[in-house]
Amino acid sequence: MKDVDFVTEERCLRPSLRIALVTETWAPEVNGVAMTLGRMVDGLIARGHRVQLVRPKQTLSDQAADQPGFQEVLSPGMKIPKYDGLRFGLPARARLFRLWSRQRPDLVHVATEGPLGWSAVSAAARLGIPVTSDFHTRFDNYSSHYGVGWLERPVAAWLKRMHNRTAVTFVPSRAIAQDLRARGYRRVEVIARGVDTLLFNPERRSRALREAWGVGKDGLVAVYVGRVAPEKNLPLVLAAFDATRTKRPDARLVIVGDGPLRKSLQDSRPDVIFAGMRTGADLAAHYASGDLFLFPSLSETWGNVTLEAMASGLCVVAYDCAAAAEVIRAGRDGLVAPPGDEAAFVREACRAAEDPALRRALAESGCTRSRMLDWERIHDRFAAALQGVVNEGPAWGSDFLSFKATVR
Repeated sequence: MKDVDFVTEERCLRPSLRIALVTETWAPEVNGVAMTLGRMVDGLIARGHRVQLVRPKQTLSDQAADQPGFQEVLSPGMKIPKYDGLRFGLPARARLFRLWSRQRPDLVHVATEGPLGWSAVSAAARLGIPVTSDFHTRFDNYSSHYGVGWLERPVAAWLKRMHNRTAVTFVPSRAIAQDLRARGYRRVEVIARGVDTLLFNPERRSRALREAWGVGKDGLVAVYVGRVAPEKNLPLVLAAFDATRTKRPDARLVIVGDGPLRKSLQDSRPDVIFAGMRTGADLAAHYASGDLFLFPSLSETWGNVTLEAMASGLCVVAYDCAAAAEVIRAGRDGLVAPPGDEAAFVREACRAAEDPALRRALAESGCTRSRMLDWERIHDRFAAALQGVVNEGPAWGSDFLSFKATVR
């Protein structure tokens, strides 16, 4: 947690909420959900709210934090099969009921839909505590990527049932909101994501890193950042890169991240640089030392890496969905292809690879665009949304919370 040493007079005048936030992923686990939740918790504490974080214990030596404005409650958990580094919390309804009977929060916010999240919804409902939820991950879509496609419908039903038991489900984009409403989700509101432009920026570019990759000043480096897993569509990253090499034989591909596909890909593609898991300034340098960002995932609800790449000064090529659909003005801030159109994705990658002037113009515009994604505005909206639920019904509409209002 970050120390909170400054709170504006305006924020001090706002009511202080006691918020129980329940999640099955948290730092030091490396994923977009954990990163986003860390940011959101910091934002709530900075606004004078008190957060009780309920999460699975990650290691045998894991200790619960307890500091001003922030308290952790650790729960038993287990590893997620085929998803190294992540856990799910075991059911804990009785324990949460006792905990919140003694220390009643004003609101329970459930960030993940595992057994621990379900327990939190049930315990809060029994106590009459308002509950909100986040929709971060399309777990139903993941089923087909892991050989259990028959689970897609049951998982989708599980997700909808849980979220419909909460007052509001927050999603990061209008496209996801529209999709969930069409699937029967009763109340969905949009709160976007931000990007840390102090960490992710072009000044992190490293000549030493590029030299280590065997790339000169004018060489072309294509970068992918994310989990090296079936749901991320890595074969299309490789296909697009191979096509760009017909235009730029000197191009190199750097894959940053880890996951179940890494070993097999590394064995079959010795020409690709596998950088493994990177964090902090090291991750920022890996972004900024590239030139072209390839991200063909169709499983994202948002995709923090898209914004991080833009902020780092890369030309982004992505499918027109999730963060790319919300942020990138096609041909102005990056290049997008219709979702699922692999040939179009490859064409856009080649277009960027063979036209340095276009690539630089798109990268510069995308970097400028990313600076409009201020976390502070997003934190204000999230805190206001939670306060609205506590006040017996939010007095805002989707337009107020929508990402478009942030970047317009």
